[in-house]
Amino acid sequence: MQIDDPAVKAEVEAAFRVYEAALVGNDVATLEALFHDDPRTIRYGAGENLYGMDAIRAFRRARSPVGLARSLERTVITTYGRDFATAMTLFRRDGAPGRVGRQSQTWARLPAGWKIVAAHVSVVDDERPA
Repeated sequence: MQIDDPAVKAEVEAAFRVYEAALVGNDVATLEALFHDDPRTIRYGAGENLYGMDAIRAFRRARSPVGLARSLERTVITTYGRDFATAMTLFRRDGAPGRVGRQSQTWARLPAGWKIVAAHVSVVDDERPA
């Protein structure tokens, strides 16, 4: 198995950028399209546990579009073979000083392209010196 094949990594990095733009722009249709439409797809959020694409859709459609802007740090995307990848990043929001978010995504290449099959978001106290 080749880890971080340059061509595969570029594909996942591109998908990750599309996700990030859709997230901060509240492009719900694109966000939904990037998740695998399956009852086994899971997203643990900062305040919710979503099991299945129906729950993820309901969350996205009800979420306020206010305050979604953020900056990313220490993003690490790793590919394993041609069809599996992880994306990990830290994020900060101006409206949440002293807090840092952590986001992890598991991506799989499916017949419809790269899709998120599992995701986790959490927010913790910022350990970075002020």
